[in-house]
Formats: sequence, C-alpha cells, structure tokens
Amino acid sequence: MTSAPPPDQGRFGLRRALMLVLQGVLSVLILIDEVVRPLYRPIAGWVSQRRLVAQAEAFIARQPRLAILALLAIPFAIAEPLKLVGLVLIAREQVGLGATVLVLAHLASFLIVERIYHAGREKLLTYRWLNWIMTLLDGLRSQMLAWLKASPVYAVAMQTRDAIRRWWGARSA
Repeated sequence: MTSAPPPDQGRFGLRRALMLVLQGVLSVLILIDEVVRPLYRPIAGWVSQRRLVAQAEAFIARQPRLAILALLAIPFAIAEPLKLVGLVLIAREQVGLGATVLVLAHLASFLIVERIYHAGREKLLTYRWLNWIMTLLDGLRSQMLAWLKASPVYAVAMQTRDAIRRWWGARSA
C-alpha cells in the first residue's frame, strides 16, 4: 500500500513545477527580447532624447509609486490586446495588416513601457513583489545570455554579423 506524500511535500512539488514553467516561459521571452532589442534600440535612443519625453519622464518620476505602476499598466492594457489582434489578422490571411499591427504594438510597448519603467524604476522597486520579479528576470536574462554566448549558434551569428559589417563598410567606402 502506498501512502500519500506529506502535504508540505506535495505543495513544494507543485510550487517547484510552477516555478520551472515560469522560468521556461520567461527564458523564451528574454531570448526573444535579446533578438529584437538591436532592431528597436536606435529608435528608443532617438525617442529618449526628445525634450517632450524628458519632461514626461521627470513628471513620472515625481509621482507616487502606485501612480507610476498604473501608468506602466496602461500601455500593457492597450498593446497586449493589439498584439493578439495582429495575430488574428495574420491567421485570417491579412498578413500585411496583421504584421503591421503586431510590429507597431510591440514597438509602442517597448518604447513606452521602457521609458515609464526607466523614469519610475527607483520607486517601483520598493514594491517587494516587483523587486523579486525584476531580480528573477535579471538572473534569468544573465543565465540565458551566458548559455547563448557559449553556444555554437551564437559564434556563427557573430561571425555572420561581422562579415555583414565588413561587407557594408567596404560597400560604403
């Protein structure tokens, strides 16, 4: 006759399994972000240098942390459903429109959320739960990048990147 595991052990196993799933999902998202980031970094740099953006960031930084959290949630409430709309449009064979909606939703999300988070980071991280999440994400990001940089795929990608840069430099000269 087998006995059931002690209640604490069952809860620990479920919690551990959920954490592994969460880490897996977050790892995939982090890798996608690392691939896409170089594409939007120039745009983000240009946007962050605008006077209006600097004024908005200063305004956000003066707000209480709950207001900053609400400001951070608004772009998610708009952009995330738009991403789904883009996927639905693509599934309905409106590929051009769907891809445009998807790219614009991602770009707006990246740019707006990044600027709001940057402006209110210090206050936002006083929420223990958010600090925990961001620490987890930073740790996962570091692990994923270390794993990626140690892979042969990364070496090939860097060689390809360098060859394209040499080709482009020779072409421009």
